[in-house]
Amino acid sequence: MPGTGEPVDCYLKAFGWWSNSQGCYFRTADPQPPGSDPAWQGHYPNGQIYIATCLAAGGTGGGWLWLANAPDGFGGTPSPATLAQRALNSMRLDGPEIGMAPGQGKAGLVGLPVWLWTQVSASTWGPTSASASIPGLTVTATARAEKIVWDMGDGHVVTCANPGTPYSSAEGSGSSPTCGHVYARSSASEPDHAYPVTATTTWSVSWAGGGQSGVLTVTRVSRTTVRIGELQVLVS
Repeated sequence: MPGTGEPVDCYLKAFGWWSNSQGCYFRTADPQPPGSDPAWQGHYPNGQIYIATCLAAGGTGGGWLWLANAPDGFGGTPSPATLAQRALNSMRLDGPEIGMAPGQGKAGLVGLPVWLWTQVSASTWGPTSASASIPGLTVTATARAEKIVWDMGDGHVVTCANPGTPYSSAEGSGSSPTCGHVYARSSASEPDHAYPVTATTTWSVSWAGGGQSGVLTVTRVSRTTVRIGELQVLVS
């Protein structure tokens, strides 16, 4: 299902056939309403009136709808776009496997660089591929991460079009060459005395099959926290 990635039944007796592109089930109105009915939107006798039930609205959305052509998936023959969504649903796409310096359990300091990165794997950065098939048609989708948006919890957002660079002790107090942030104030006044950090990966999923192609975009989120203290200078 778009937005959640959860699988749904292709057909339900009460609702009809699933359309992945619209996020709704469709069945034809039987009998069709008279040509004077406003549901036709002036198109009678072309097309058909369908009854839509949309899961995004908790099963209460939709209603009567005129369509010139049957929606994708109607009648049990999925379109290439529907197969592309199935291939996407079968992939493991994760949020960042967060790496930060200072590391877990350690505190950073105001004014010193914080390094940001994700461990790189097929499920955290890609590429990773999957296929979905019916007799005579196979669609293959390939997912690649495009960027990670880091909400640092202090009102600042850092966008990195790369997985970042893992920190090593040889770097000392230097800045990350690819992805980092500098806090201007401590986290002492934050809940649990730590900034909440949210990292959101945007995945681009390209697919092709059946003479068609397209791109799907999905996001995955990971979270952590970081403590930032102030450097205390002792004067004797």
